[in-house]
Amino acid sequence: MSEVVNIHAAKTQLSRLVERAHLGEEIILAKAGKPYARLVPLAPARKREFGFLAGTVELSNEENYELLRPLSEEELADWE
Repeated sequence: MSEVVNIHAAKTQLSRLVERAHLGEEIILAKAGKPYARLVPLAPARKREFGFLAGTVELSNEENYELLRPLSEEELADWE
């Protein structure tokens, strides 16, 4: 069951409330006795491994390889 805490009281207990939420508890913040916001733990971040998109992108023809060529001296000068 979620605990309802008035925002005024939550100001003085914020560190404790955040720790409780981190441990999995849901805290409802109320304003003038009415539910206003919810303090919940973050979902664990998913780990991404380098190369997770390997093999999903293909260059279909030689025209696309033009995009990968190094810039000429003239093109580099235009960027400066």
